[in-house]
Amino acid sequence: MSDDPITHRDTPLARLIKESIHRDGPMTVQAYMARCLWDEPFGYYRRQRVFGASGDFITAADISQVFGELIGVWTGVVWRNVLGAPSSITFAEYGPGRGTMMRDALRAARVVPGFAEAVRPYLIEASQTLSQVQAATLADFRNRITWGGKLDEFSPPAIIVANEFLDSWPVAQWIKTADGWRIRGVALDHAGELAFGTIEGDCPHEAFEALLPDAPLGAVIETQRLDRLADALQSLMQRGPVVLLLIDYGHTVAAAGDTLQAVREHKYESPLASPGEADLTVHVNFYDLASTLHRAGLALDGPVTQAEFLGAVGIVERASRLMSANPQRAGEIEAGVARLLAPNGMGSRFKVLAARSPDLPPLPGFRAAATANSP
Repeated sequence: MSDDPITHRDTPLARLIKESIHRDGPMTVQAYMARCLWDEPFGYYRRQRVFGASGDFITAADISQVFGELIGVWTGVVWRNVLGAPSSITFAEYGPGRGTMMRDALRAARVVPGFAEAVRPYLIEASQTLSQVQAATLADFRNRITWGGKLDEFSPPAIIVANEFLDSWPVAQWIKTADGWRIRGVALDHAGELAFGTIEGDCPHEAFEALLPDAPLGAVIETQRLDRLADALQSLMQRGPVVLLLIDYGHTVAAAGDTLQAVREHKYESPLASPGEADLTVHVNFYDLASTLHRAGLALDGPVTQAEFLGAVGIVERASRLMSANPQRAGEIEAGVARLLAPNGMGSRFKVLAARSPDLPPLPGFRAAATANSP
């Protein structure tokens, strides 16, 4: 994280958080992140215009319709070839944003015979504001879609997709100090502004020392409550077959690092600068994610890079057909696909991990990617 001076903005949520810290003492980074994103009514995701060019960030589905279309075709193929084409299938999306990916996916999945009649779209969304945006985006499918807040509110068989969702799950942070590992929190500095500090409390010193024995002073370890997702999937699997596709930016090797970042109006700033008015995210630790899902009894495919996965499921071929059918948009389509596959950008920084009930066969898109990278 940069040591540059922070320009603090006097947002409504900043005032409330300062009052809370003044009254109750420092809060953990995890609590701060959760409040910045979900506080009622001032949290970031309580606002309406957070996605797309007019918002603060753009997802893969906003960059190219091909992304959502490939997810839809992949889902239809999994329904047919992996799950055996059941007469009813829940297609759930965690954190569906504006509903763009689900719209493109449902439209494209019509090419798989029988899938359109079997699919039951389900959007897992905690924001009422975003639910209204999704309803407008998905107007053509409105009579088939259900909204909910939890995995246990629908029945399997189910295919669940989460694109850029886990990066918004609040993280706990610990920092290496001269006195050992300490909980990292948010406090007030001498000027009464938000500042990072340490908090007294239980800390797994031995585990951290074993993991990173040579960590320098100032090193940060982050953990997410991934067990909540694993427990929900484990419970869902007891009622029927489940497939999960996770796409997010992150790393596949356990390591220290402060990845908490803030984006406002497509520009990075300090996570302490604009509480409630900037998107706070972290890099997903796919090593921890895969380990947690495996311990819960799920079989895994991946992780692979986004470029590997999209290449394996036919993004180049799909884009070529789309450009041939829409020559006036060829440049736009080509640029969008290039951005999704960029080797020094989204193509490598984003990872794709799939999990499935242990009795299901391997999923499409991963074996081909693995073969392409084998010696």
